[in-house]
Amino acid sequence: MSGNPDMTYDEVVMGRRSIRGYLDKPVPQAVIEEVLTLAMRSPTSMNTQPWHFHVITGEPLDRIRKGNTERILAGEPDSREFRRGEPFAGVHRERQIGVAKQLFGAMGIERDDKEKRQDWVLRGFRQFDAPVCVIVTYDRELSGSDDTPFDCGAVTTALVNAAWSRGLGCVINSQGIMQSPVVREHAGIPDDQVIMKAVAMGWPDESFPANAVVSERKPVAEAARFVGFE
Repeated sequence: MSGNPDMTYDEVVMGRRSIRGYLDKPVPQAVIEEVLTLAMRSPTSMNTQPWHFHVITGEPLDRIRKGNTERILAGEPDSREFRRGEPFAGVHRERQIGVAKQLFGAMGIERDDKEKRQDWVLRGFRQFDAPVCVIVTYDRELSGSDDTPFDCGAVTTALVNAAWSRGLGCVINSQGIMQSPVVREHAGIPDDQVIMKAVAMGWPDESFPANAVVSERKPVAEAARFVGFE
């Protein structure tokens, strides 16, 4: 997205946090600890347990939101630490566009409405205005292992499911960790860990239109091959 250095963080968020996907209600630390306890029973290669969770709320999270937004608006290149590969193409790009159309349709954002489309993107850099952000990192000494990101993906999925079982909503995202220096500074993440993903967490606002969107998925017949079955 193109940055607009003339806009300030306060101008971006002013009047917009009332239009949010989460209720303005804190999440108790005890609930998050319970969710993490459940999530950490997920499979891990040879019990390496490479994951770490940096659970951020309050003023430190606000500083991350502000830093992310200001750097993006200024056109600062992203500094994501976990590689993302080449831009999506073909059917994968089509699916990406498809879910965007679903969300924009639910939110009433027209194709030519650049302001609303940019605001939607900036919500990601603000961690969707959720009251809690969980930064998932892994031990740098395990970089290069394919098992490590697999384990972190498994534990993150388990975290989302455990949170859901307690009435919490989550969004797994990369926008919140695109500006890694900001995240490292305000979350206090040590250099021996690699920042992988962010999870926005809070009590979902059922009146928020995008929360009703169910992404389209390809059928099992397209995704799976069954060999040796009658």
